[in-house]
Amino acid sequence: MRSFSLFLALRYLKPRRTFLSIITLISVLGVTLGITVLILVISVMTGFDRELKRKVVGFDAHLLITNRDLLPDWRTTAEAVKKASPEIVALSPFVLGPVILEYQSSRMAPKIRGVDAKLEGEVSEIRNSIVEGKWDLDGQNAVLGAEIARALGAKVGDKVTIYSPGNLKAVFDELEQLDKTGDRAAKDQKVAKLRELILPTEVTVTGIFKSGRYIYDAEFLFIPLYLGQELYGLKDHVHGIQVKTQDAYRAEAVKQQVMRVLEPPMTALTWMDLNHSFFEAVRLERTVMFFLLFFIIIVAAFGIMNTLITVTVQKTREIGILKALGARVGQIVWVFLAQGMVVGVLGNITGVSLGLTLTQYRNEFRAWLASTLGIEVFPASVYQFTELPAQVVPGDVALICVSAFVICSVAALVPAYFAARLDPVKALRME
Repeated sequence: MRSFSLFLALRYLKPRRTFLSIITLISVLGVTLGITVLILVISVMTGFDRELKRKVVGFDAHLLITNRDLLPDWRTTAEAVKKASPEIVALSPFVLGPVILEYQSSRMAPKIRGVDAKLEGEVSEIRNSIVEGKWDLDGQNAVLGAEIARALGAKVGDKVTIYSPGNLKAVFDELEQLDKTGDRAAKDQKVAKLRELILPTEVTVTGIFKSGRYIYDAEFLFIPLYLGQELYGLKDHVHGIQVKTQDAYRAEAVKQQVMRVLEPPMTALTWMDLNHSFFEAVRLERTVMFFLLFFIIIVAAFGIMNTLITVTVQKTREIGILKALGARVGQIVWVFLAQGMVVGVLGNITGVSLGLTLTQYRNEFRAWLASTLGIEVFPASVYQFTELPAQVVPGDVALICVSAFVICSVAALVPAYFAARLDPVKALRME
């Protein structure tokens, strides 16, 4: 029964120089386009999510211990935190804050991260991101983000100047006392102290890192821990402690263990807490894009339905003859259902092939659009990636293909139902 129905379905779908065949080809093209775009977009959004998590985990610690202001006795806190969970691998203190960076006539306002070079290498993977120079934070050295170095025009071996806003309160206090001081000698003393407070720090660029995430490369530079403490006048205090765990995705469980040994107002934050809004936005965008683009396939299904309804009207006499010759209702239904299935199969094959090809060469296609048409797709300053990430998940591809096939088949059921209900006597009488 199905062989007979499939034979007729293929005869109806066989491309000829007729209006019907053009509509059939357009229907296949609609399904192809829908599947192609869905595979490309979902793969890119999945790649965004996974690459973002990988880069965040590689740059940031799994867990962050902070206080409302400073951690005064950070060594004692670090010891207590380390004993809180056997899953903690390494800890590293840090100083974090904005500064003014100057090189020749260029200035920027990035953030410093004052770290212990050895401990930082155990907590994060920043050492593996060095593209020029080396990871060296001994003495008055610094490691810059690639975008900072590009904007300033600084290279390895150059000296850059850091101005810290961390001692602004002390500067203002000294200025107030200077106004109140009448003695010339005391005033000179205050001026000398004031100069010490606002004296800039000069560091040598020993390395340039490129994490692959634009916001990190454009906003961070690493300096020695003691230098960060000096710039912000912290003495031996730090802003927080970074913690690395055995499994980044178990950071929440480790956080609960660590919170038991922390005294308020100290708190612990996981890398997921710090980037929750961004991850949630990517997940929501991926879901919304899936449903929006899925309507392309539904529109193509309406094209298939229209095509088959046209076939039903044009082939009324043939349907009547078939039923008069003894064709069963199921055979007539399968003639039209098979047409929808064939369109679905052809659309799946071409759509998957084109979608996987575009996904594979996405960055080349993006570069071509930028150079030829001047269209900047996924700018790094907005999406924070220098290259367009993508990851093809077989489960997502299978879901898209099965859904498209089912929609095409369901779209064929409506004309198939009306065709099967034709009375052969009335069908032949109408012709």
